[in-house]
Amino acid sequence: MNAIHFSNPAALAAMFINLTAAFLLGALIGIERQWRQRTAGLRTNTLVAVGAAIFVSLAARLFEINGGTQTTIHVVAYVVSGIGFLGAGTIMKEGASVSGLNTAATLWGSGAVGACAGAGLLGEAAIAALFVLASNTLLRPVVNQINRRPFHAEASEATYMVYVICSRDQQSEVREQMVQILENASYPPRQVEDRPFGKEDIEIEFTLYATAVQTEELDEAVKKAESLPGVVQAFWNSGDEG
Repeated sequence: MNAIHFSNPAALAAMFINLTAAFLLGALIGIERQWRQRTAGLRTNTLVAVGAAIFVSLAARLFEINGGTQTTIHVVAYVVSGIGFLGAGTIMKEGASVSGLNTAATLWGSGAVGACAGAGLLGEAAIAALFVLASNTLLRPVVNQINRRPFHAEASEATYMVYVICSRDQQSEVREQMVQILENASYPPRQVEDRPFGKEDIEIEFTLYATAVQTEELDEAVKKAESLPGVVQAFWNSGDEG
């Protein structure tokens, strides 16, 4: 009986139009992702857009029927959080290499397109889809051009690691003195890890805060480390911040 009571042909027609718009616009985004063989392709982006549209349309309809405090705005916030968890599942990290961030961001954009369509804002949904597509297509040549530029460590922001190999009996003293050397150079370590290195030595890894560095300053810190009693070798390298 409730189904008959709440049935509204005009509302059903509006929801059908909204979901159709979400389906088409989500598919449009998904086609570009599928063409580039990304993890989340045509079906995933379409489902995210349609799913977001369903929840927002349902919220609007329930608020129209029952009223209450859970407005469409609240449901949109929940949809945003849910898509955030879905996007996190597409991000993969292997060492310092991170992949899937753009896929996760695209899913977030597809959800936003679907939310707009579900709310009946079809013009806004079309504009949102256009900007998501533009981000994935028009900006690609710019990214490629930037990536081809020579790498300059002084202008980059990355995670820098300083490694010190020392004898086990000097481990504590070397660690304390190395922390002081790095702090004096304005590169305080955020993490220090010890690892066995052979039978008699230990490797101490000092992970610095992500920052732009002067290579000469780190070279100088490494030279000071090599002069410490018990130190066999010291060096540093950098990697992307994950």
